[in-house]
Amino acid sequence: MLQLGDEVTLYSLVFVLALLGTRSPLWSTAFTISLYLFLAMFRFPQLATSRARRVLYPVTGKVSAIAHRGGGHDAPENTIAAIREARRNGATGVELDLEFSADGVPILMHDKTVDRTTNGLGPLNKMSFSELRRLDAAANHRLKSKFVGEKVPTLEEAVKECIKLQLTIYFDVKGHPDEAAAALQDLYKRYPVLYNTSIVCSFEPKVIYRMRQSDSEVLTALTHRPWRLSTFGNGTPRFSSPWKHHWMTMMDILLDWAHHHLLWKLCGISAFLIQKENYVKYWAKRGVEVVAWTINMNLEKVYFQEVLHINYITDSLVEDCDPHY
Repeated sequence: MLQLGDEVTLYSLVFVLALLGTRSPLWSTAFTISLYLFLAMFRFPQLATSRARRVLYPVTGKVSAIAHRGGGHDAPENTIAAIREARRNGATGVELDLEFSADGVPILMHDKTVDRTTNGLGPLNKMSFSELRRLDAAANHRLKSKFVGEKVPTLEEAVKECIKLQLTIYFDVKGHPDEAAAALQDLYKRYPVLYNTSIVCSFEPKVIYRMRQSDSEVLTALTHRPWRLSTFGNGTPRFSSPWKHHWMTMMDILLDWAHHHLLWKLCGISAFLIQKENYVKYWAKRGVEVVAWTINMNLEKVYFQEVLHINYITDSLVEDCDPHY
């Protein structure tokens, strides 16, 4: 659903910037028309809002609580045990991180290394699946004695468990757009139920666009966190160089604008994952559902459930906890 005001604002801004840069009304007009034609030709249409709501709100009239990384506070994150624990604790769905082993096996893992979550050390892209399978994915968890020997699962193992437990899946893809799109496309073809029980999410517009290219019927969402390029999740700067930090801050501002005015249209997303901000009315006018993350305090959960009436992603279904970055 496109808003006339959005279109006018976008193309007016493009025209003014082009005019300032070229000092030529002719070239500015040509550039603006070219952008319009590019978006008209290459953007993907949104899927039906009714279908998006069926996926995101499987229980009619009830807000969905989504276990972040399977519920990383309650069980070892991104494991089969976490998925089962999330269902026991009343989750409607789970958010799972897609990564790949060195030999190309799609697995569940959030980090680029295995250090934080397992008893192993080293970069993920240097370890084969057989090596990853020997690790204890519960080794560094606060409840490790309860989940001793938990394995790093394949993406397919996790999907089969979610289907069995009737959990909605939020596939979080950090990168590898071509590999991720191919792996997910294969799963959607072999498990068609996923078309109505899952959504593919990413911070990277390229990932979402590639997914829509591979299969335009897959429900997708862009994930957004302000200042993501210049700071880590806890707010500390990513770069020690002031020059580089300021440059990436400018890129953050540009990315924020592009998310809200350009990229969501190009990708034809059905949902927007935001970090504890109230964009509900803004996105509702555009036919885009809102999901908030990461909501870990009970009072916050009540607010999102009872006041905003929107889905939220949480690290724990049972108690208040600090966010897991």
